[in-house]
Amino acid sequence: MTRGAIEFVVRAPEGIPEVGEGDDLVELTLRAVGSDLRDGDIVVVTSKIVSKAEGRTLAAQDREEAILSETVRVVAERTHGGHTTRIVENRLGIIAAAAGVDASNTAPGTVLLLPVDPDASARALAAGIRARSGLRIGVIITDTLGRPWREGQTDVAIGAAGVQVIEDLRGERDAAGNVMSVTTPCVGDEIAAAAELVKQKSSGRPIAIVSGLGHL
Repeated sequence: MTRGAIEFVVRAPEGIPEVGEGDDLVELTLRAVGSDLRDGDIVVVTSKIVSKAEGRTLAAQDREEAILSETVRVVAERTHGGHTTRIVENRLGIIAAAAGVDASNTAPGTVLLLPVDPDASARALAAGIRARSGLRIGVIITDTLGRPWREGQTDVAIGAAGVQVIEDLRGERDAAGNVMSVTTPCVGDEIAAAAELVKQKSSGRPIAIVSGLGHL
């Protein structure tokens, strides 16, 4: 923090190997970032490695079958070139293409499902890091989603622990003195999107560390 400016730092460390079922994400995280972790940091983790560690890999030659098994209701669908894209609500209540079932960065003939309970996964990871490091840290678990009526995708928070994910500004006054009545920024999603800028999709850096937002 500098006078006259507000700043935070986002960095994505190297050194995290391919994750498999049963791997200790606390140990992998601390091995990669432990010496660089500070009190008040937020650890942002791609849901894919959480799913792998929790054994959420599913043998599925037919991805459609896996998508249907995770779908609560179909919101919209479009068929183009013989392929149908479905926007659905999955069992976590997330509106997403393909119910969040992911066929990228996984072995042929398999798909990855989202964690069973992303908040519980975040709590376990946060508790483990705090216990082993003695630091006050938060954890956000992210996934990549589209936005209604917008092209492209961005990372959002699907699970969190020890982080204020909604900043409630209702009742405060803006710069013009007006009372804000509905302003509740989703800072969890904003942090997730910022972290994706350094994690990227194919860099092998599934974890980012955000420093300077200890007030959250």
